[in-house]
Amino acid sequence: MLQQMDQVDIQLLRSDGSLTDEGRPIWDSISIEMKLHFHRWMVLARTFDRRSVILQRQGRIGTYAPLEGQEAAQVGSALALDREDWIFPTYREHGVAMIAGMPLDRILLYWMGRVEGNIAPEGVRVLPPYVPIATQLPQAMGAAWAAKLKGESSVTVAYFGDGATSEGDFHEALNFAGVFRLPCVFFCQNNHYAISVPFSRQSATPTVAEKSRAYNLPGVRVDGNDVLAVYHVMQEAVRRARRGEGATLIEAVTYRKGSHTTADDATRYREEEEVTDWVERRDPLTRLESLLIQEGLLTAGQVEECHDRCREEVDSAWKKAAKAEAPPPSHLFAHVYATLPAELKRQRAETEGRSYG
Repeated sequence: MLQQMDQVDIQLLRSDGSLTDEGRPIWDSISIEMKLHFHRWMVLARTFDRRSVILQRQGRIGTYAPLEGQEAAQVGSALALDREDWIFPTYREHGVAMIAGMPLDRILLYWMGRVEGNIAPEGVRVLPPYVPIATQLPQAMGAAWAAKLKGESSVTVAYFGDGATSEGDFHEALNFAGVFRLPCVFFCQNNHYAISVPFSRQSATPTVAEKSRAYNLPGVRVDGNDVLAVYHVMQEAVRRARRGEGATLIEAVTYRKGSHTTADDATRYREEEEVTDWVERRDPLTRLESLLIQEGLLTAGQVEECHDRCREEVDSAWKKAAKAEAPPPSHLFAHVYATLPAELKRQRAETEGRSYG
């Protein structure tokens, strides 16, 4: 399985922090400001993630889906987008959401069960996190089709995991995008497990990217722990979509360091050798920090300062979110039906301690 994970089409930044021959000119073409953005956002995403796991363990937020290990895939892809582009995320794209403009305290409110956590500020084009697997893909196609019919230049990005590629919605969305040449990007973060099921038990094909051939779309398999490669591949896909050349399927090969959510135990279904290999040898943030220090763009001290500033930013966001009152149990029945069915009316009455009927 480790050999299968090593097979990627594009890697520009090696695990030891050195650039490949193809990576050097691409790295040199990127502004220093963007290189430091890579680092700052990856540190912030990891800091937010670790604090959220602690908050869940303390009972201050609900079940949480960690992203640690997938920072490069999320930051590299999101920084390649413009403000006009639409984002359809899953429940794990906290890093993407914050880059799109979602305030940190509002992301925390989502995990606290507050409806405000689903509402993006004006001008921020990120949809609420989708929990049912792959349901966002056909909806993303709808948004992309609307943009095409209206003559807009926006691109739609659907984020999903490898487990979503086993769902019918995935194939329907790719087929629709292929037939109508829609301006969209399918961005799969293949972390190799659909909760506890390894990818080899989900799919007869060894990769996600090759599934694109059935729908006449380009498919790219990139090292998802290499922020430079992800950014480069995503830029190409977005430009292609904006030129009217249709959709691209990107498979970012990555690995979640922890469990699927705080409600499961990954040590029960992953081999220690595999986890050690990814956590100790392939960490996306460590390899970027190594490169930035080698290139003289940051010192070790400045790296630590960045971590400190991000901790302060997350602390501030939590203090703001913690002031929100706990939602009443009756909110379970709000915001879904315009007219509540009789059975749910009965359940709501019971929740509120009232008699019904």
